[in-house]
Parts: sequence; C-alpha cells; structure tokens
Amino acid sequence: MTRLFVSAAAKSSGKTTITLGLAAALHARGLKVQTFKKGPDYIDPMWLARASGRASYNLDFNTQSLDEIRSLYARAYGDAEIALIEGNKGLHDGVDPLGGDSSAALAKLLRAPVVLIIDAHGMARGIAPLLLGYRNFDRDVEFAGIILNKVGGERQEGKLRQAIENYTDLKVLGALGRDNGLNIDERHLGLTTPSETGECDEVIAHAREAVFQGVDLDALLAAAAGEDRRPSPALRALPAPDVTLAVARDAAFGFYYADDLEALQEAGARLIFFDALRDAALPACDGLFIGGGFPETQSAALAANRPMRESIRAAIEAGLPTYAECGGLMYLTRSIAFGGLGAAQEMVGVIPADSVMDARPQGRGLVRVEPTADFPWPEAGAESVAAHEFHYARLENVAPDLRYGWRVKRGYGVDGQRDGIVIKNLFASFTHRRATSRDRWTDQFVAFVRQKRKRHGAGTGASAGRGLTGRRQAS
Repeated sequence: MTRLFVSAAAKSSGKTTITLGLAAALHARGLKVQTFKKGPDYIDPMWLARASGRASYNLDFNTQSLDEIRSLYARAYGDAEIALIEGNKGLHDGVDPLGGDSSAALAKLLRAPVVLIIDAHGMARGIAPLLLGYRNFDRDVEFAGIILNKVGGERQEGKLRQAIENYTDLKVLGALGRDNGLNIDERHLGLTTPSETGECDEVIAHAREAVFQGVDLDALLAAAAGEDRRPSPALRALPAPDVTLAVARDAAFGFYYADDLEALQEAGARLIFFDALRDAALPACDGLFIGGGFPETQSAALAANRPMRESIRAAIEAGLPTYAECGGLMYLTRSIAFGGLGAAQEMVGVIPADSVMDARPQGRGLVRVEPTADFPWPEAGAESVAAHEFHYARLENVAPDLRYGWRVKRGYGVDGQRDGIVIKNLFASFTHRRATSRDRWTDQFVAFVRQKRKRHGAGTGASAGRGLTGRRQAS
C-alpha cells in the first residue's frame, strides 16, 4: 500500500501547495492518486481533487471513530496506486495536549510515512536540531524524508543538506525555491476555492512543474511503498433513488464532504446540482441542500439573480424540506453585508434576520450541539453531535420568536446558546455536520424529505439535471 503523509513543522509552511504539486506530478506520470485531508476542511480537498482528478476525502478524529477513519481510507483508496494524506497545522499540533488528534497520530494510525515540509527561510545549520527534535519526539512516527521549501538559492540549499546529512538520518527528498507563483490567495476562511480562482489550473500546473524540478519523485515513491494491508473493496450498488435533492454548487456554495454526498445517495436520494448565481430557478426536487461557502464574496451576483432567490423563497414557504449550513443560512436571510465592500445585498429573505460579516471569527473550531424539541428531522436522538463551525458572520435584527433545533454545548452557533433555525420545513445552522455512525444526518434528512413527500403527494421529483449517480466501492 503506497502512501505518504505530508505534514510540516508549523502551519503556513507550504504543505498544501506542495501536496498539490505532488498530486499533480504523480498524476501526470500516469499514477492513480487518491488524496485525503486531515480534519474538518472543505477548501483544501477541492484543490486536491482538482490536482488528482479524483474526489478527496477528509479524515477527522473529532467526528469519526478510529475504525471509521480506517474504513473510509481503505474504501476511498480503492484502485488508486498511491495515497497522499495532507495533515493540518504542525505535525504534533492539535486540541488534545497528549497529541491524540494530531497529524502524527493520524499518520501512525494509517501507517503512513511522513514527508516533513520545512520552511527554510533564514535557516542553515540550525535546521539540524529542529529535525532532531521531530525525529526523537515520537519514535513511532515513520519519516519518509524532508522537503525543503522557500530555499534562498544553491548556497543555502548546500548548507541545509550538509547539516541534515551530518547530524540526522533523515533523507532530503527535494528542495523548492522562493516562488510567489506557488502562492494561493488566502482570506478570512483560508484559501480561495478553485471555482473562484480564474487560473486555478495554471496554479496547479505551476506547482506540478516546481515539484518535477525540485523533488526526487523516484526516491519519494520508494519511501512511500509498504505492505498492502487493505481490506479487499467490494462494489456496492446504490439503491434506486426515491427522492430528489437539489444541491447548490457554484462559486458561492461548495462546502460539501465527498462521503456526505455519497451517504445521501446511499440513503435513497438522487442529487441534482444547480448554480445559484446563474440558473433562473430551482430544478424540480423534493428537498433542497445549500452547503457552506462564500456567499459574502459572491453577494452581488447572488442578489442580481432575483429569479433564483424568488424561486427558493417560494419553495421554502410552500414547505420544501430544506437543509442549509453556514453560507447557506446566510443566503436565506434578508441580506448580507460585507464590511468595506459596499452596501448590504438583498438575499432570499425567508429567515427574518440579516447577515453581517465581522473582522473577527464569530464561531471557530469544534462544536457540540444537542437537539431541542423543535428539531424537525425524525430519529434525531438526544445525544450531542460533534461537528465544527468557522464563520465570520453574525446575525442581526433577528426575529425574537424564531425556533431553534440546537442547544449549543460547545461553540457559538447563532448566539452562543442556540443554533439551527427552524421555519416550516427549513433547518438552517452555522454548524457543519459530518455523516458518521454517530451522526447519521444524511439518513435523517432524506427520511424527512421522504416523509414530507409522501404526506403531500408525489412531490416534484426531477428527472433531468446535473445528477450524481453510479456505483461506488465500500469496504
């Protein structure tokens, strides 16, 4: 089982760009590359999927059990020839002070050798004690080698290589110079998404060429090779869909976990994607899912598409079962104001509140929520749900009589105590959920859609559109 875990000594060391370059370079060599991203993250997997040509999957200690992580990893690996897992933060960073949720812990769980990215700016012989610390801090971590990033030139590279060779047993797999062309723009929620980056393929191509020039891919592949201990994946046919979900996917809304979309299919849903910025109306559907994203940066285009906004509002007011997360919630409020970028833009208006972007995060990190008596979906259960939130938006001018489906036990949500606005058959929350054995939200939502469809007749099930169908592998 050929696999590598790409991590770094600290965040912002270039691991995402280098992982992109590695995925694209190995894909260009004809290999089937399966990418993964540690933790709750939507944007990096979009880039990784674009670079590898395959859907990218998140592996997350917060929402998944160890068995679920291993199972998803084995299933998604499928027929791939190499797995690239990108860590988050530094190799040993995490919420758990004992490191149980760190990138190092995930690398050990997956038995994946670590490629450690080092931002070498301003370094020389001092790299040796840094690497010795990483080498000896946890001897159970297997290292494939080092990639030096932001190297100032041949002279500095020579000093770095000599220090590493003299004092450590770690192998230098490559060195990349300082190159502004390798930077992907960042903003309040992280990197820009591929759909917002007009030259995203050029960015990936640039990273690929930098890797071709600076990294010894043969040595890297040799370090990645290991004993194949995968369970044999078996094809599992999807059930015949009996409800249709319209899913917003465009430059404004794109925060979806690949396995969550698959889980919706497995629950019996046909997925039809639509563009809230350009399409004139909702496709025919039995339910609506609007995920997170960047409606604030696309607010002018969303506001300009009045027919779509009116179509969505009319559908929700008529009782269409709808689930909206974070950016989707913001889109359904009366307006979005993005400080310094002009006046507030009119949105759908089905939620009696206004979304206002702040300079600081309003909710950020891991959350725990519990369903209230107003939670609308069947079989919600009484246990708390582990999820995450990351939003700079807050709600203002909120109607005082709104109902909420969540009690916030950890995190912020709408007001620090409540989240999950319930209006008719709409459930809109700042909380981002993940379909796991402990939170089967996809089953619950599809059952809710099915229940409402049966109650009100045949519904509006679509037979045309941009669907997601087919067979998938399961362990």
